[in-house]
Amino acid sequence: MTGPTLVAVAHGTRDPAGVATVEALLDLVRSLRPGLRVEVGYLDLVRPSLDETLAALRGEAVLVPLLLGAGYHVHTDIPTALATAPHLRASVAHALGPDPLLATALSARLAEAGWAGSPVVLAAAGSTNPAANADTARMATMLQAHLNAPVLPSYLCAGSPTPAEAITHLRTKGHTSVAIAGYLLAPGSFSRRASHSGATLTSAPLGTHAAVANLILHRYDETPKQATLSLGSPTPPQSPHL
Repeated sequence: MTGPTLVAVAHGTRDPAGVATVEALLDLVRSLRPGLRVEVGYLDLVRPSLDETLAALRGEAVLVPLLLGAGYHVHTDIPTALATAPHLRASVAHALGPDPLLATALSARLAEAGWAGSPVVLAAAGSTNPAANADTARMATMLQAHLNAPVLPSYLCAGSPTPAEAITHLRTKGHTSVAIAGYLLAPGSFSRRASHSGATLTSAPLGTHAAVANLILHRYDETPKQATLSLGSPTPPQSPHL
């Protein structure tokens, strides 16, 4: 094995399908980079916890958040976990989103759901951190350019508009068909909530799309060129949403 260990930092979910999706995604990452050690640590609800994963490692590690925006978990939970692992030489990658590779994956999931050119509502988890919600808005702009169709950002909690509100707005503009693009990594309560927002169709979460696996490796590769995340001045605590 060569290079620092890639530690994928996942949110965690009570939904077994969501956990299985994360594990399958990381198996794909391993297949794309034989010889790279890839471990996972969960922030909530699932073991191994991030603390447990870091405690078992030695040497160097790059933590790659499997999160689509830089909210509470990136700015608070991950630095807190790293502070308990002074034995590691560790750095933290950027969150996965926004990125053009995610636009590729989102458009593929829409096509699988039968999308045929209608306006799209990008349904993200949402955050009390305005910067994280701004990341979603930037992702909507990227997806709009990729699809050449209108795309509105929306938030399933801790932000507005909600997917249902965004759908209503588009329908008041005369669009009878509106699609939801699930801006979520894996199945769980948020994906179920998105599917009940009143859209004509809803795409599946990003899941094991190859573009997501490649993005994880890209975040890992670019991290040594960046400054290690400072543990001395964490962002003030906010509501623990993505």
